Amino acid sequence: MELSMQVKRAVVEKLAGRYRRARKKEKKTILDEFIQTTDYNRKYASYLLSNWGRKIIIRKGGQTLIMILGGMKKKLARKKNKIYDKEILGLVKKFWAESGFLCGKLLLPHIKEIFDLAEKEIVITKEQKKMLLKISPATIDRLLVKEKKELLRKARSGTKPTTLLINQIPIKTFSEWDRTKPGYESIDLVGHEGGDPRGEFIQTLDVTDICTQWTETQAVLNKAQIWVLEALKEIRGRIPFEMMGIHSDGGSEFINKPTFEYCQQENLDFTHSRSHKKNDNCFVEQKNYSVVRKIVGYLRYEGEDELKVLNEIYKKLRLITNFFIPSMKLISKKRRGSKVIKIYDTPKTPYRRVLESDHISDEVKEKLKKQRSTLKPFQLRREMLFLQNKLFNMAVKRKKMKENLGSTNYKPGINNTNNFVYNFK
Repeated sequence: MELSMQVKRAVVEKLAGRYRRARKKEKKTILDEFIQTTDYNRKYASYLLSNWGRKIIIRKGGQTLIMILGGMKKKLARKKNKIYDKEILGLVKKFWAESGFLCGKLLLPHIKEIFDLAEKEIVITKEQKKMLLKISPATIDRLLVKEKKELLRKARSGTKPTTLLINQIPIKTFSEWDRTKPGYESIDLVGHEGGDPRGEFIQTLDVTDICTQWTETQAVLNKAQIWVLEALKEIRGRIPFEMMGIHSDGGSEFINKPTFEYCQQENLDFTHSRSHKKNDNCFVEQKNYSVVRKIVGYLRYEGEDELKVLNEIYKKLRLITNFFIPSMKLISKKRRGSKVIKIYDTPKTPYRRVLESDHISDEVKEKLKKQRSTLKPFQLRREMLFLQNKLFNMAVKRKKMKENLGSTNYKPGINNTNNFVYNFK
């Protein structure tokens, strides 16, 4: 039976004095009995019995650590020089807020990506620039640990299956995608029902390129086929390269005659996921939170006015997401026993991935370079923040009006905007 730590401490305390007073042969006997009782390593057991109750002084890197082995731990008079002061922390917070609250592994490449543009908007000294560029992702996460407060919400699926044309549109799984050539888009709808799926509410069409991770979003009044197809056409005109094909889930908003005929006329490959297999459409599913939910939240949005504001937000968001926000792509997965080891590529923005592609013309690349040079990331984020507040206020006001009118067919949804609005200090 394994002894508790309290019992082991009592045994050490009882034997330590006798062990230090004993001769060599007696020490061996005491040590053997102690090891048999506690199951400690011999070297560690000898160290405990020899030093129990003694003051131990450890010096490392000019710092002094004083402790009493087995006694009450004393507070260390240890003065660790802080490398990153409050000013650096303030800058990290600014970049973190501007990036949309990225983790350290993505925030560091994001800072390097926008540094040339950021210097035009905020004051950064040469010394601070050196510090920011040498900071590690782990240090960033540690500095921001008190700032990271996140409430997770479980979203509902609003996909309604259809049998129309389902057999004429081929199925494609996650492993069958060609990830080397831009133009193949993964598409999905994000519903803004606020926890109540009854009635009509705004939907967001989310379109993500498999190769470059270029993401476009467009809000529509509802899931009607005509609005979804119109939004798809509009997004196609905004993507800086040619669209080669689309991949959707099995919902009737995508699997329908107008969309099917449009793809045939435009020579677009049209495929869909297997039922109840979200991983087949994983490229866009992950963007549903990181691009859409993270910005506009989980409130209920409906009506032309809120639709207009939502699309104004997306005009700002597409520039921030595609030009400044890096992402990592999964390269391979290896299983070692019960663990799955995932290997990712170097974090890059969609803009950088477009520039590296051999399938995109130099003319398009030069156009994107010129567009990027005119952008102001901090100003874009502030403008989007203003629109976010406007949208949230409209949604909350409309909800309160319905509650005051005593509507029986309206159930209030989630009302929490603090997750998505950050005060730039």
